[in-house]
Amino acid sequence: MKFRVERDEFTDAVAWTARTLPTRPTSQLQVLTGLLLDATEDGLTLAAFDYEVAAKSSLTAVVTEPGRTLVSGRLLAEITRALPAAPVELATEGSRVVLTCGSARFTLPTLPVEDYPALPPLPPVTGHLESAAFAAAVSQVAIASGRDDMLPVLTGVRVEIDGERVTLAATDRYRLAVRELRWRPTDPEVTGTALIPARTLADTAKALASAGVEVAVSLGTGASGESLAGFSGGGRQTTTRLVEGQFPPYRKLLPDSSPLAAEVEIGPLAEAVKRVALVAARMAPVQLSFSGDLLTLDAGTGGEAQASESLPVSYDGPELSVAFNPQYLLDGIGALESDTVRIGFFSATDPAESARKPAELTGKSSDESRADYRYMLMPVRVSG
Repeated sequence: MKFRVERDEFTDAVAWTARTLPTRPTSQLQVLTGLLLDATEDGLTLAAFDYEVAAKSSLTAVVTEPGRTLVSGRLLAEITRALPAAPVELATEGSRVVLTCGSARFTLPTLPVEDYPALPPLPPVTGHLESAAFAAAVSQVAIASGRDDMLPVLTGVRVEIDGERVTLAATDRYRLAVRELRWRPTDPEVTGTALIPARTLADTAKALASAGVEVAVSLGTGASGESLAGFSGGGRQTTTRLVEGQFPPYRKLLPDSSPLAAEVEIGPLAEAVKRVALVAARMAPVQLSFSGDLLTLDAGTGGEAQASESLPVSYDGPELSVAFNPQYLLDGIGALESDTVRIGFFSATDPAESARKPAELTGKSSDESRADYRYMLMPVRVSG
């Protein structure tokens, strides 16, 4: 194998593909630490696979000798980041690979390419999304996904496809994020659901910066008989296994309307939460008290350090005090595509009930029940 490629394109492709490499491979799976380089007349393809997620990146290259080889992915990524600004030439010499770039020369041992597993094929394309909208929607929802691998069903993002509408949802039991967006399905009558690992989905959405993203979902109908989801665009492609399990019936938590609401400017609110939370112990809540046109934030109790700050608010209801995890609150207001957050409460007449039920955060809208993005946040019970 022998090819020549532009340094920046090669560095980007190696870095993007190598992020899929397993961090702690077993000795039996040492081959998975390798990055597969496949040079053909059509160009160069890089691939990585950990039996859960597969990543492929294709780029233009001048190939003088087609072939395949497998080298340490992390080492290659470190080397390419340090290369001088010059074209990269790579060639195999027996059981080694020689990489030259300007006056720099590296010789790397190869791994047994014949032992490398076959990558799962991309399922048939289900629809198309604009990349910026896809990345924004995924980032809004993935923040609410769980991090506990002991509850794998909560580490995924539920994707619901209904014709030209796609709904993304994630929850870690303390918050719920839901985003609806339009897309172009290959079949206007298509319907279905998939539970995609949130971390993989978020990384993929950030990386696919092309003009469009092709989405492919296969529920046990692929060549391998596995349930897979795939995303491709701009010469890059990711395929992942779906999360198994039953996602919670989250729609029961979404109110048809919020009879009581407060509207606050997001910028000042976020800064105030960050300041007040400085005195809060780890995981300790920040209390929000609404009274007339004033919102007061408090943190710290008893003999601990304490902080308080007030902000103007648009609110017309009974005095209400509710406490939230400050980071979860910041995640929610930071995900809104609005200058103002509308915090909807469960009851217009019973403050105690509103302080126990999930609050709904949306961007300012004349019709909150039709908001594209909704973030439900459970209050924290405060003793006394």
